[in-house]
Amino acid sequence: MKNRNFLKMFVLASLIMPAFFAQAQSKTDKEVLMTIGDQSITVKDFTDVYYKNNLKSDVIEKKSVDDYLELFTTFRMKVMEAERLQLDTSAKFKKELAGYRKQLAKPFMSSDDITDELIEEAYQRKLKDIRASHILIRCDKNALPSDTLKAYNKAMDIRKKALAKGADFGALADQYSDDPSAKGMKATDQNPARPGNHGDLGYFTVFDMVYPFETGAYNTKEGEISMPVRSDFGYHLIKVVSITDALGSVQAAHIFLQLPFDAPAEDVAATKQKADNIYKELMAQNGKNWNEMVKQYTDDKGTIARNGALSSFTVSRIVPEFIEVCKSLKVDEIAKPVRTNYGFHIIKLLSTSGVSSFDKESKGLSERIEKDMRSKKSEELVLRQVKSEYKFKQNDKNLEAFLATIDSSILRNAYEPAANVDMNATLFSLENNPTKVSDFVTYIKANMTTQKYVTPATYAYQLYESFSNETAMNYADAHLEDKYPEFKALVQEYKDGILLFDLMDREVWNKAVKDTVGLAEFHKRNASKYMWGDRAYATVITVTRPESLPKVKALLDKGVELDSLRSAIQRDSIGYAFVRKGYYQRGDNQYVDQTEWKVGVRNEIPSTVDQSTTIVCIREVRKPEQKTLKESRGLVTSDYQVELEQNWVKSLKEKYPVKINESVLEKVRNMYK
Repeated sequence: MKNRNFLKMFVLASLIMPAFFAQAQSKTDKEVLMTIGDQSITVKDFTDVYYKNNLKSDVIEKKSVDDYLELFTTFRMKVMEAERLQLDTSAKFKKELAGYRKQLAKPFMSSDDITDELIEEAYQRKLKDIRASHILIRCDKNALPSDTLKAYNKAMDIRKKALAKGADFGALADQYSDDPSAKGMKATDQNPARPGNHGDLGYFTVFDMVYPFETGAYNTKEGEISMPVRSDFGYHLIKVVSITDALGSVQAAHIFLQLPFDAPAEDVAATKQKADNIYKELMAQNGKNWNEMVKQYTDDKGTIARNGALSSFTVSRIVPEFIEVCKSLKVDEIAKPVRTNYGFHIIKLLSTSGVSSFDKESKGLSERIEKDMRSKKSEELVLRQVKSEYKFKQNDKNLEAFLATIDSSILRNAYEPAANVDMNATLFSLENNPTKVSDFVTYIKANMTTQKYVTPATYAYQLYESFSNETAMNYADAHLEDKYPEFKALVQEYKDGILLFDLMDREVWNKAVKDTVGLAEFHKRNASKYMWGDRAYATVITVTRPESLPKVKALLDKGVELDSLRSAIQRDSIGYAFVRKGYYQRGDNQYVDQTEWKVGVRNEIPSTVDQSTTIVCIREVRKPEQKTLKESRGLVTSDYQVELEQNWVKSLKEKYPVKINESVLEKVRNMYK
């Protein structure tokens, strides 16, 4: 669909110059805008790409026609070079392009009517977050009818118990559920202990669960228990605990105090007290000291550099206790400590996205539906449309005759066609292109598996249905480029993109990594760009128990060499003392920053929350100096790649000279003023 503003401009222009404009546009499209080497580029070749990337897309900085022409020219030269090197003939390239083409084809092989219904359903579900528990009665998707009925009846019996007055759904999950997460797991040599969830699945929204389970949950009222819901795993009894407005994508920060779920009571009490103290100090300053408190106390070291901020998450990605807190907070509000199975968290809500309008969400929902099992509804309708459009015609007589020759060997995965089988007989045709018995025999041999519960004729017909459906869909897929010009353009775009990536890897990225001599020479020429700031070489000692502090200070007072301090602490069996040392720039370590940068200075910094003390000893102070290649390799490599690409593009311009038709270019400029 075209950009609405662009369409508006087009309509206004057409009112002024009705027929002439359309004719002139069509004529201009075919004019040669430029030549690159021996390749001619028409106006349409350029404007299609320019429109897509500058007018139709949401790029932050729109490019003028002249600016984009330079980018387009460089891109085309690189693709031409890749084709000259025959990079598009490699098996790796063909496999990768085939994978992308398969994904690109999906929207063209689905039904808009069914898809629209599924998108609307998904959007309505996305508006709500559900917290639910379940009890699973396992039943294989291919189970015999008698076994399926047995599992269903068991689920119904458990449901009666769950509906009884005073029944505990979690206790029933512990007793009856075949979901191993309900009961938990004891510690082993390979894995730590894991608590059971008593059937609690936490929060989820659309696409987080398999489609039948999701439908069962969204069709059950808050506080009620569903009828048995069938999925590939078996039957589920779903108890909906709560239905709340969707948070969407959540950004939150936390101060985390780690604690095993089975920790002794005294450890729980001590950690809770520490968490409460941190919270009190945060509240005393209205949260203004959040960043500093994160650096001092969180056990989640991976988030310190982001001031405790976690990566964005949705409700199904975090334990429900954490989500409950997020749902109770306003943006920038800090909650009291909450305990999960991992420890205590002090949570600060940074943002929630909620759910956007249907127009904004629909594209993403459509893409998700394509990858979800609910897309089968659309596939079934498309299959009927394909068979009709491409004139699928089945020869029932030949099919029945062939199926009659199949014996029980097919159930043992040992089928071979009988001697009297007419391998050239036509089973069906698509646009008068015949598919023969020999084609189906090849399919049977490649796809048959051992069977126990069906007759040879039934299984053979199941295989035939799969074969005829796949053949029809493959036939339609092979004609997509002819039927949909926009699909053909998309595939070409991806082909060019893969070629460009492979060529850049060969000529720039990988070359910069392997060219150690060139990298060293580049670093030498540009050494002044890679500098350290002021640095202090410091020893940082953290003492977490008060009784160890005098012993550590005594070692320092005795003049124990700082390099030997760790060994001395171990030798004297001083517990709860941890030593780090190294070079620090400003901002690398809060304790080093709080210490005067002067050789010999020793600074003692007590904690305001717990009983720990940090001692900093400054051993050396260094002025700004150049980084070695080893110290700056990542940045140097990146800059060297830029230089390699610039030189390479210069050589391409010599190999593929560019000639621009200025009069035609002026027409293009006027089109996009």
